[in-house]
Amino acid sequence: MRKLLISFVTVAILSGCQTAEDGLTTSSTPTTVTGPAASAIAGDMASRLAEQIGPSATTTIKIEKDSSDFASALEAALKGWGYTVVTDGKVGRVGKDVKLVELGYSIDGVDGQVLARLSTPSIALGRAYTATAAGAVPASPLSIMQRN
Repeated sequence: MRKLLISFVTVAILSGCQTAEDGLTTSSTPTTVTGPAASAIAGDMASRLAEQIGPSATTTIKIEKDSSDFASALEAALKGWGYTVVTDGKVGRVGKDVKLVELGYSIDGVDGQVLARLSTPSIALGRAYTATAAGAVPASPLSIMQRN
């Protein structure tokens, strides 16, 4: 009886250690987006961010200096929406009516698509895109996460 109980407990414990071959195996890797695709993604994400963070006249956006095509396109898109963009780390004097927003971003390759993410202390946006020679088209709905 004791051997049967030990065998049963051993089988029960080991059955919890099985792994499924058909489970989620999605991986993301940093990727480079250039030219028209970078501009299309940056333009779309900047417009979505503008909807969430408020008017450009009262907001200054601080991003890390980067020489990638996407970083340049994002900076240009944000300026196109009327935001003041600071990339050198020197904010200078910000008036009492001006809100400083630190913005982080990432571009990753996931399952043949490009995942773009923008993040501030209060909100994070994400969307998958399919890059083409002519630009990029959204491949998923916009994901919005608000933080308190």
